Amino acid sequence: MRVCCVLIFLLPLLCGSVLLAQATRFVDAKPKVSDAWKGRETRLLDEAGLLPTRPDELTRFGGLKAGASKPSGFFRIEKIGDRWWMIDPEGGLFVFAGMASVKAERGLEQAKAQSFVDGSLQLLREHGFVGCGGFSDHAAIARAARPMAYTVTLGLMARFGGKLGLTHQESGHMGYADDVIPIFEPGFAQHCEQICREQLAGLANDPWLVGVFSDNELPIKRDSLARLLKSRGAGRARAEAFVKERGPIHDEREREFLHLIYEEYFRISTQAIRAVLPHHLCLGSRFHGPAKSASSVWKAAGAWCDAISMNHYDHWNPQQQQLQQWLQWSGKPCLITEFYVKGMDSGMANTSGAGWVVRTQADRGLFYQNFALGLLESKSCVGWHWFKLSDNNPADRSADPSNRDSNKGVINLRGEPYTALLQAMRQFNQRIHPLIQRLDH
Repeated sequence: MRVCCVLIFLLPLLCGSVLLAQATRFVDAKPKVSDAWKGRETRLLDEAGLLPTRPDELTRFGGLKAGASKPSGFFRIEKIGDRWWMIDPEGGLFVFAGMASVKAERGLEQAKAQSFVDGSLQLLREHGFVGCGGFSDHAAIARAARPMAYTVTLGLMARFGGKLGLTHQESGHMGYADDVIPIFEPGFAQHCEQICREQLAGLANDPWLVGVFSDNELPIKRDSLARLLKSRGAGRARAEAFVKERGPIHDEREREFLHLIYEEYFRISTQAIRAVLPHHLCLGSRFHGPAKSASSVWKAAGAWCDAISMNHYDHWNPQQQQLQQWLQWSGKPCLITEFYVKGMDSGMANTSGAGWVVRTQADRGLFYQNFALGLLESKSCVGWHWFKLSDNNPADRSADPSNRDSNKGVINLRGEPYTALLQAMRQFNQRIHPLIQRLDH
């Protein structure tokens, strides 16, 4: 790792009003293994004056007691001053520093799988994490002697499209015919209602459940209107009716139709979830790259979701202007539901997946601090989920192409922790609340 340590003073950012001293390093990184190394400016947590938050200062869910809001018995979203928060069931100020894909390997018997999850939750608690994100074994987390905050991923559109024979596996997510979700095909509302009743009814009173992801990385194509006009079925009929009503196709018409698609999707899916879980958060479908500049889709999500979920891989640093743009478009805070970097010292090939590549586990920890710091500075982000708990298993050929051979985990395939990475994570996670106080005052 090429290192150049300096001390810089950050001028007030979009949301900051104080000067913060930060140590900065240049970390060798590259978007993929075949690229050349390049030093990336990486800010680190400055511990000066920032003591770890004591356990007695936190609720049992991990929210800060000081300055607590009104308890409701469930997680909710609240804006306090100019910062957005999750509020935990006891009213604590909660930043959802979480871990995605907390689950045992496929095929493990239930007792051993439960033991693995129990041990993983303890490891996460020891390193300042407060919950579990998408694709986790939420049933095992809920059964644990010491549960953590968790989420549920439903895959409502993915299942519906699959029933219609309109889906196929792509790298990291499900693909759809014509790259457009079949939202106008009949039966989606009834499908959502049935899945939600079957999978969510038993969770209605669980305070550890933060909320629900309706889907993952749905396609967002700016020319969805033109695509459906060339397709068949109910989608084409709806597109033709739209053109007849609104007039010729141009950029604004395409934006309006994309908004129509996702307004329909979020309305139907959210209503089905809330019919069963009226007190939990609706976190929508986790957006990915194409969504970052799709204002009409953020607007549609903001009308129905409590927070907007985004899998973030495009930049080494969170882009403050972009984060504020998302808030402006949606009127809701964001939750970063995937991000990671891969270390070349892990012995893994690291050819699959979207995350950056760095030289060492220590560098991965520096990236974590840098990225999380930028999210806190925005004041519009209520948390983040590292992807994921365990490294990819190259022997698992059933995994989708993005999860084949990469060092994404905080533990390896033998269950051994990446100590340097986890130490940097713990250093940051245990100081989230005093760091926010420094940022905001």
